[in-house]
Amino acid sequence: MTAISFQSVSKAYPSPKSSKTSAAGSTFLALDGVSLDIQEGEFFGLLGPNGAGKTTMISVLAGLTRATNGRVSVLGHDVQSDFAAARRSLGVVPQELVFDPFFNVRELLHIQSGYFGIKNNGAWIDELLESLGLADKANANMRQLSGGMKRRVLVAQALVHKPPVIVLDEPTAGVDVELRQTLWQFIAKLNREGHTVLLTTHYLEEAEALCGRIAMLKTGRIVALDKTSDLLKAASSNVLRFKLDAELPKALADKARITGRIVQFPANDALEIESYLAAVREAGLVAHDIEIRKADLEDVFLDVMAQNKGSVHATGVAA
Repeated sequence: MTAISFQSVSKAYPSPKSSKTSAAGSTFLALDGVSLDIQEGEFFGLLGPNGAGKTTMISVLAGLTRATNGRVSVLGHDVQSDFAAARRSLGVVPQELVFDPFFNVRELLHIQSGYFGIKNNGAWIDELLESLGLADKANANMRQLSGGMKRRVLVAQALVHKPPVIVLDEPTAGVDVELRQTLWQFIAKLNREGHTVLLTTHYLEEAEALCGRIAMLKTGRIVALDKTSDLLKAASSNVLRFKLDAELPKALADKARITGRIVQFPANDALEIESYLAAVREAGLVAHDIEIRKADLEDVFLDVMAQNKGSVHATGVAA
């Protein structure tokens, strides 16, 4: 059975009046004809740069905003016409740290249970608190918690009604390594037990390790959709990686991915690897810690985004 279905979904907003490129009555398309099916039991990744439309998709899925066109369903329940059943089937962990400052952690989870009509939920709440490393914070007021602990509580709130479909919108943004490990161990366990998981993240190594299939979104459109393994197989090149203590000449820098001292070049064969190293030597530079590795999901992502360069979609504006 299909767990999540987007069928030709578009979402339009009025273009900002201050935009120099917008005309009267024009609209900005945050989503532009998105079609996507996620099957029960999948661990699915939704990737894209900031502003690609990922959070808009989740907002439409969760019923927080209404699609302009198209249909969205959760386990066959339309998110608009059958919203109560759709929302019972869904647990969403939002990006923002939203919490009620008047209750402690355990009280908050009992209240959340009540929203779904669940009584006597103490055993599951205890399991959530233990699994997410919150047991010693159960009686702490939300205002007393660190940002990472608040993030754990958001995850517990999303799972308190045991939803068959779990949506994680940047769940590990700005949190420590311990929380990431704790969270992924628990979510992976739920996925093995049959829960469907939809993940958005900018940590591409997480998506590569966890997700069986991945969709890449850019300016409201899906520009890649495949098994994670097939996306990686399609990456034709290896990567030459080394460190430099000085700046590369512009002609070389334009071909490289540079992060601080780390320089990376796509390289198809030994001849190409040597040509890059020779060019570095000719520039009077010394490469340190040289290594050659297989392309990873970040390489694939950057390549897909580069192949799909384009402007923001708008309607009602002359081309």
